[in-house]
Amino acid sequence: MTTASTPTTGANRARVGVQRFGTFLSGMIMPNIPALIAWGIFTAFFIDVGWTPNADLATIVGPFIHYLLPLIIGYTGGYIVYKQRGGVVAAIATMGAIAGSDLLIAQFNATLPADAKPLGQIHMFIGAMIMAPLAAYSMKWLDSLWENRIRAGFEMLVNMFSAGIWGFVMAIVGFYPIAWIVNGIMNLLSTAVNWLVETGLLPLTSIIIEPAKVFFLNNAINHGVLTPLGTQEATETGKSILFLLEANPGPGVGLLLAFTFFGLGAARASAPGAAVIQFFGGIHEVYFPYALMKPTLILALIGGGMTGVTTNMLLGGALRAPAAPGSIIAVLLQTAPGAYFAVILSVILSAAVTFLIAAIILRATRKRDIAAEALGDNQFVAAVAATEANKGKSSDALAGLRSTADAGAAAAGGAASAPASASATTKPIHNIVFACDAGMGSSAMGASVLRNKIKKAGYTDVSVTNKAIANLDGTEDLVITQNQLTDRARAKNPTAEHVSVDNFMNSPRYDEVVNLVAGQHQSGA
Repeated sequence: MTTASTPTTGANRARVGVQRFGTFLSGMIMPNIPALIAWGIFTAFFIDVGWTPNADLATIVGPFIHYLLPLIIGYTGGYIVYKQRGGVVAAIATMGAIAGSDLLIAQFNATLPADAKPLGQIHMFIGAMIMAPLAAYSMKWLDSLWENRIRAGFEMLVNMFSAGIWGFVMAIVGFYPIAWIVNGIMNLLSTAVNWLVETGLLPLTSIIIEPAKVFFLNNAINHGVLTPLGTQEATETGKSILFLLEANPGPGVGLLLAFTFFGLGAARASAPGAAVIQFFGGIHEVYFPYALMKPTLILALIGGGMTGVTTNMLLGGALRAPAAPGSIIAVLLQTAPGAYFAVILSVILSAAVTFLIAAIILRATRKRDIAAEALGDNQFVAAVAATEANKGKSSDALAGLRSTADAGAAAAGGAASAPASASATTKPIHNIVFACDAGMGSSAMGASVLRNKIKKAGYTDVSVTNKAIANLDGTEDLVITQNQLTDRARAKNPTAEHVSVDNFMNSPRYDEVVNLVAGQHQSGA
């Protein structure tokens, strides 16, 4: 049942490397989004320009963003690498970076003339994302040096003091070189963003962000750059347009609406439901296969993204804190006071522009698409696989095309392997896991679909859950991922069966999995 992997190339290795880097950053940030939301609520209500100003409660805002958020991000990153032990050492190291940054800024401000505007605090989000893996991996390596060499009865003493001493060392590393480096990076990035805003070029960021989203490369940009910079700006001005560069649901819903009216086959049939999930649920991944059906549709997304950014620039649209997930509900809840008109208009206009451009592209290629459907099952799948091989990318680049085939063709061509391979699987299947980058968006949706199918089939001893790829721990019997992520999932758990799908929403391979489970139950597996 395991799908054949795409041949490894330099381009693939680079793409997978960026994905892994982005996934690790996402793994540190996403679990702590509730804390960012809570901070946004505090600022919305209690700061001087908030809805209900309260000088006492407003004192929570500063320590919350400056200390708590970097520390829990650092702890989370360390935990990913080395569980609680790595998390504790990472938090200690992050505290060193925070203190070092504060000292550098205080020393700089002391040299300024009395009438000069002093620099504000730099919040160590990036510092935490650097120190966490550095501290946790080094602690893990040090523990390996004396593993099984500690005399009985001294384990706790060694474990406690080694972590404390190494935390002390890493805090000093964070205090001096890392704080200096991160302050420089933040100042450089802030200067670059300010230049883009002042010159009116910020909309050009959509040329990078929109394609990066479709190819699952956005996490490195969003969590590594936009969230830290946006949070820094929000603490100074109460809002930031940077939170809207990636979260705007307008381009995605515009693309899906274009498929609703001008698409063909299953793509057209599934687009309305996908639009609801994307726009209100905030799961942007559901529109990626539609864009990948025709790479030229990415131009529609770029056009919509640029329109949204331009609207917010001209009218002052911005959010108080990150909107996660990227739902219109989350966006409106985080919209800064006085910016509702701009934000809502930016969503509407970005959706409209994307819809118009995508509609033109779909109409212009309609005859060619109808002819492609007439190629036949095997020829169609072979053509998609050949195109992917020529591009040197995994099959997800054209995966959405398979969803336009009829049910019989899709059942045979949902992935590179033949369905017959499922019957050859002998490993008992009791733990099925859907895995994606963050483990809480598209994978949750897919898990819900298959869980209902398994439940209706009457198999109560089979669990269907969802996880981030980084959290796969080897206990999974069968792992389901989108084609583009299968190689990474297989590296995390090489003993599991791996199934690649084109679209988590509606894949014919789910029926194949149900049939596999049924066959094993009938044979007593």
